[in-house]
Amino acid sequence: MQAISRPLSRTAPKSLRRAAALSTWSAVPAGPPDPILGVSEAFKADKDPRKINLGVGAYRDEHGKPYVLNSVKKAENIIASSNPDKEYLPITGLADFTKAAVKLAYGTDSAPLQANSVAVTQSISGTGALRIGGAFLGRFYPHSKTIYLPTPSWGNHTPIFRDSGLEVKTYRYFDKKTVGLDFAGLKEDLKNMPEKTIVLFHACAHNPTGVDPTPEQWKEISDIVKEKQLFPFFDMAYQGFASGDFARDAFAVRHFVSQGHQVVVSQSFAKNMGLYGERVGAFSLVTADPEEKARVESQLKIVVRPMYSNPPLSGARVAATILNHEGLYTEWENEVKHMANRIISMRHKLYDNLVAQGTPGEWGHIKSQIGMFSFTGLTTPQTKILAEKAHIYMTADGRISMAGLNGHNIDYFSENVSNVVKGTL
Repeated sequence: MQAISRPLSRTAPKSLRRAAALSTWSAVPAGPPDPILGVSEAFKADKDPRKINLGVGAYRDEHGKPYVLNSVKKAENIIASSNPDKEYLPITGLADFTKAAVKLAYGTDSAPLQANSVAVTQSISGTGALRIGGAFLGRFYPHSKTIYLPTPSWGNHTPIFRDSGLEVKTYRYFDKKTVGLDFAGLKEDLKNMPEKTIVLFHACAHNPTGVDPTPEQWKEISDIVKEKQLFPFFDMAYQGFASGDFARDAFAVRHFVSQGHQVVVSQSFAKNMGLYGERVGAFSLVTADPEEKARVESQLKIVVRPMYSNPPLSGARVAATILNHEGLYTEWENEVKHMANRIISMRHKLYDNLVAQGTPGEWGHIKSQIGMFSFTGLTTPQTKILAEKAHIYMTADGRISMAGLNGHNIDYFSENVSNVVKGTL
């Protein structure tokens, strides 16, 4: 069968044109660039010393540098001193890690944990947990092969679930007019969903908007989900990182479980432990009893085995050491609170600056949003001007990573945002 190809320029060497015509891959089209990686590439190419990158979803310290937690360094020293081996982990990962991870998510006193009915597997960070969850639900959830995502949601959610074999639909979440939660629209859409449909919720620090329901709103959402027999899938990538309080950030998950929902949960330790490149995560789900848990875990192994066989070891050891060591856990808790508080302080400083500079519009959402990201309300043309004229880089929808702001650049950023909104930049 002859390969389909696009002709090269006639000025290209004949041998090169012949090779292109015969290539098996000549018909493969170029994929669209990743919007966030594109921001980082433009930032790197910019030589201006004032440049700011607010696109990347990773914590930066007060000097704009990557931050390795002291608790992580100490855990690594403890592990190194034990002269560990490099053997394969089991398919479902390091048990010391997964047991501690579900305690962090569900709470030590959670009824399913007390009943030994939470099935869990280690994953390749939060992305891997979502993919395992999508594949498992696509194979075994008996009532629906459709999952509803909030509008907007993390850009990778749709391809993850679509490639898992699920049909992806959306429900209202963000109100552009108020730059806040469209709670009425959210509730109406939940009530209009087919019964027993899968619904994805961001447990805390919604990405990309930074807008979360209040505890009272989560209770209303839980009641609707129960009434409609919807199936809740929680993506919890920022526990502790949102407010600095692990229990507070897990409120939604723990409340749903306390109300008898059989939830599934995706966890990531990239943000709250700074283990970005270690790819440490967990996927878990509530089952009826230990016997059902064993059957579910046997199928999770079958899902994982052809994907990547078994998860990475190094980061799981670090996370397990911190989660199971009383002193390190306390130090980690304090470090996470410090990171969260630094971001919160940047929110307040940005708000104060914009108001002091007489920036048109209402900017209270900067303070009310939570977590790493903020939907600023800036338009695509405004973000383009900020990149071209002020060397400030963010995604085209106006989302910024608050972690990229610090005492050295917050005034420069505020001034330029104010000017672009006024139309004077």
